[in-house]
Amino acid sequence: MHTYHLEADDVLVRLYEEGDDLAFDILLERHQQRIYNYILTMVHNEDEANDLFQDVFIKAVTRIRSHRYVESGRFGSWLLRIAHNLVIDSFRQHKSVMTISRDTTEGANMENKTCLSDFSVEQFISNEQTYTDLELMVKKLPQSQQQIVKMRMYEGLSFKEIAAQTNCSINTALGRMRYAILNLRKMAARRDLTIAV
Repeated sequence: MHTYHLEADDVLVRLYEEGDDLAFDILLERHQQRIYNYILTMVHNEDEANDLFQDVFIKAVTRIRSHRYVESGRFGSWLLRIAHNLVIDSFRQHKSVMTISRDTTEGANMENKTCLSDFSVEQFISNEQTYTDLELMVKKLPQSQQQIVKMRMYEGLSFKEIAAQTNCSINTALGRMRYAILNLRKMAARRDLTIAV
């Protein structure tokens, strides 16, 4: 039996890229609390934090399985960068007023986080390409999962709003999204999603 818990992140990423779902489960277990805590610290809202947390791992799954993760020995930082970008996008989307001054303690701490600044441009694929890949796979999901993913991705609804519109509980909405992610992972594994740049 493979000793997944002893492996470095990049080894687990390679195993997952080759189709080993258990490797991704270990990566998720290893990093989920740190990613969620970071997002929650930034947005101060559990519903929004849950939404953004799901989005981080949708993007991670899509990029890894489409062979677009660049091994760097910094998988956790890569996830944090995705989370950071999604938080910034969310602030822009909601037109929130959030000005971080270089003079404030929060601003100074933000700029000093090496995990948010230690990346090369080549490591990140544009959001447009990611969404194009996802669109192709989303169309193949079961209707209930497809509905949740579309409401979340394209309409930008929170899980609370999705639950209200689909007449289900937030836990049911989150569960459907989780199953959708698992199905997207399986579909990505069966298809060659390598993109010609």
